[in-house]
Amino acid sequence: MSRIGKQPIVLPAKVKVQVNQGDVWVEGPLGKLSLHLPTEVQLDISEKEILVKRANDGRVARANHGLTRAIIQGLVKGVSEGFKKELDISGVGYRAEIKGSDLSLTLGFSHIVNYPIPQGIKIIVEKQTHITITGADKRLVGQVASEVRGVKPPEPYKGKGVRYSDETVRRKAGKSAAGGSKGK
Repeated sequence: MSRIGKQPIVLPAKVKVQVNQGDVWVEGPLGKLSLHLPTEVQLDISEKEILVKRANDGRVARANHGLTRAIIQGLVKGVSEGFKKELDISGVGYRAEIKGSDLSLTLGFSHIVNYPIPQGIKIIVEKQTHITITGADKRLVGQVASEVRGVKPPEPYKGKGVRYSDETVRRKAGKSAAGGSKGK
């Protein structure tokens, strides 16, 4: 039995869960999310918790048991608390700002990069160099943070670019610090 799959999912007070034709709908104060259940997994829903059970002991059922439980736990947390990713921008003249429904990034290119903010995501720019991405869908929050970071990832020599707030950039020594022989 899966150690993750057999743990119950505790439902907060304002979260409602419905199962309808193989789909799970989770609704809370921050939104409504859904998941299509694998046929090998069944849900046992009570007022305060959800138990994920597998229909048989087959290989696919065992594989989907813990996975489905973890995804449903993420849905419940997303609609009740939400998810957050933070990015930092470092570099002279590098900055970000919100213009309408776009995130405008000035990152040393010859042009300004405009990133359209997807539905269900909220982006806050603090001090022009700190970006906070929040939303109910864990996958979407991570995807948006990854795409914004991917515009200009941090480079290893000076550390300029967009990085996660908890990320450490491995720095390299430049040519002058290499200690090679001097040219003749």
